Amino acid sequence: MINKQSLWFLTLFSLILVLSVYYITMPNELLLTNNNAKISNNKETTDKVVEKESNNKSNSVAVSVEESEILTALRVNLDQERESKKKEIQSLLTGKEISSEEKSNAYNELKQLTEVSSKESSLESKLKKIYKFSTFVKIDGSEITVVMDSDKHDAALANNIMRSVQDEFKDKVYITVQFK
Repeated sequence: MINKQSLWFLTLFSLILVLSVYYITMPNELLLTNNNAKISNNKETTDKVVEKESNNKSNSVAVSVEESEILTALRVNLDQERESKKKEIQSLLTGKEISSEEKSNAYNELKQLTEVSSKESSLESKLKKIYKFSTFVKIDGSEITVVMDSDKHDAALANNIMRSVQDEFKDKVYITVQFK
């Protein structure tokens, strides 16, 4: 009779074998089409050119950096941070050795994370609607960070953004506005 370890080995090996055969038999046109589309998109969105000097020759390397990519990176980092926090809280909720009071506190914390995320989304859409710039909002307790996708660094605009954000809260909050 086959033991469990051998059964798992055979199962995983067969899965790897099937995926390898699938990858090898996949048509090359599918891979080339996706890469060409990405290359053409990168050429269209190229904003900056970095020049390098090597052996007295001037080579230009195109680097595509959109300001909204900075905001996207900030959102991804925040989402990863929140997901890890949610997983931690959910593991507490499913634990058997935790008292009902601790589970209640964990549930309230999970609920608060969800409320903060929705508040951030609503603030982002409000600011985008009012000021016509892409925004990133992070709420951390009573501290709010707003990152605007704008080259224009204007104190009056920052002040108006702070007022717009403060209008959404009953208590005073500390608001930071950054322009990227």
